[in-house]
Amino acid sequence: MLRTSLVPTLLTLATLATAQRTQDVYTKHEYMIPMRDGKRLYTAVYVPKKTGKHPILFERTPYSAGPYGPSAYVDGFRGSQKFKSAGYIFAFQDVRGKYLSEGDFVDVRPQLQVHLKPQDIDESTDTYDSIDYLVKKVPTNNGRVGLWGVSYPGFYAAVGAINSHPALKASSPQAPVSDWFLGDDFHHNGVLFVQDGFSFYSGFGQARPVPSPDTKPGPAWDIGGDAYKWYLKMGALPNYDSQILKGSVAFWNDLMVHPNYDDFWQARSLPSKMKNVHCAILAVGGMFDAEDCWGAQNIYKSTKAQNPKIDTYFAMGPWYHGGWEDPGFNSLGALKFPGGLSTHFEDDIEFPFFDAYLRGGGKTKLPEAQVYETGSNRWRQFGSWPPTQAKPINLYLDNGNSVSFEKPTKSGSETYISDPADPVPYHAGTITDRTREYMVDDQSFLKGRKDVLTYEMSPMIGDLSIGGPVTADLFVKTSSTDADFVVKLIDVSPTGYQGIIRADTMRAKFRHSFQNPSPLTPGQVEEIKFTMTDVLHTFKKGHRIMIQIQSSWFPLTDRNPQVFLDINQAKDSDFQKATIEILHSPQHPSHVGVGVMPAGPPAGVVVAHRHATQRNRSSVPTRRDS
Repeated sequence: MLRTSLVPTLLTLATLATAQRTQDVYTKHEYMIPMRDGKRLYTAVYVPKKTGKHPILFERTPYSAGPYGPSAYVDGFRGSQKFKSAGYIFAFQDVRGKYLSEGDFVDVRPQLQVHLKPQDIDESTDTYDSIDYLVKKVPTNNGRVGLWGVSYPGFYAAVGAINSHPALKASSPQAPVSDWFLGDDFHHNGVLFVQDGFSFYSGFGQARPVPSPDTKPGPAWDIGGDAYKWYLKMGALPNYDSQILKGSVAFWNDLMVHPNYDDFWQARSLPSKMKNVHCAILAVGGMFDAEDCWGAQNIYKSTKAQNPKIDTYFAMGPWYHGGWEDPGFNSLGALKFPGGLSTHFEDDIEFPFFDAYLRGGGKTKLPEAQVYETGSNRWRQFGSWPPTQAKPINLYLDNGNSVSFEKPTKSGSETYISDPADPVPYHAGTITDRTREYMVDDQSFLKGRKDVLTYEMSPMIGDLSIGGPVTADLFVKTSSTDADFVVKLIDVSPTGYQGIIRADTMRAKFRHSFQNPSPLTPGQVEEIKFTMTDVLHTFKKGHRIMIQIQSSWFPLTDRNPQVFLDINQAKDSDFQKATIEILHSPQHPSHVGVGVMPAGPPAGVVVAHRHATQRNRSSVPTRRDS
């Protein structure tokens, strides 16, 4: 979720200072656009003063379409300068129930499958009615509209394409909120991302009684400079409401009474509802987006599958959440990248996409998928995503805490004790706000912790490129009736840096069904299998593949009491230690699955970034045996 405090920062980063003020080249119009049920939505529209007919770029947001008032102008607009040079109209709308718009706000409002009455509304109807008004009322528009937005506005860009208005020709959901139980923001595989969820909703979730340019502040709370200690002291989840929120956040209350993937969450899951899309789609995401990496990948895949006749595109770079709006982006944690990655996206991907459909003939020369390959630091182009040429292969856990391409021939296991009173931290040093760098952080700080299992492969004697989803398949025995399993795929450089490539977590009680959880049977072998978000990465010659397994990731995720119960209603006294055993044998081959890219990619699918100095030529994937 793109926090409201980040919006001005990203907007500032994304817009370069110009010699002219916005009001010198644009005329601002403010509308209260009527919806089919009679509610009106505030919309600010900036029309260029240059002559001619102009397309409209439209963003719907819960984070304010201000500044408000006919003489109050924004300092600039995000995106490529080419949009301004081409004379695009920029429109911004407060979604229903936010800021100056009328009606009631509903978080990720469910998309109606059937509209029984003419006044039935959802976010797609609000988008339709708004576009219909804009093309009829905004001066000098050319009758073509594009939707775009990042994070929560990305959700509105996606859902607004459903049952598309005829004037909507292109939409770009960027880091779109898509499913808050399975993979975005507040849950991954049913595990609550408590630091994100509580810090965001304590402020954003405050009710707005009447339309207002201001928001109601949330309750005061102070972590005292150490989030790990503060969240640990807070204890069980009910304490957050009883001690701080005190019933003031409706969505937190909803979250607490829906611990499973029930109708509440399924109604708010967007991918399966991406039907009847009649415009072109460009889904955009960051490979290291700590909030909505899942959404970008799954909106692209589901939209393409359910709308085979439309043009669907996908772009993913090595960015953090919204990092493609930062023109100075060239690093994340210890990872360094060529300069100009975000400018390349804005000028060479985003602008050509919109311009083809909003000013051109509706066709682009863009490849369907453009994904940045970390490790080798290059853009690659594909006819679809995930890459069809990736060959599934397993990285097996084996004796001696090793990783092998071969299935184990002997039985073995490792055991650790997971203690909720001493959970594994997700970040080295003192934790304050949730860091965006944790997705690539060096994991060597965990050396010596007995509740983290580490498996490592011998150094690679050639480059190994992987692409597509990463799967975890563990065979475990526990002394408890529930547990979490965090699995990390790590690239260990010759210097010893243990950088995460992909990591995620799974709550064991959901191993068979997210709707109907079931307890673990103590002492019985259980299979824990889940899929992580996609990657495109090259393990370079001399690097090692490492896999880590643990059962807490705090305070990124909430603590599992390790007892089968409704964790959202747990008491402090419910938390118990658990002994956990990870097995690897011919019968129980615990492993991580990846897709290995062929050596020497086919001609035409590799494109070096314009700032890069050389290309990598992959050799056959292999390793040096000890």
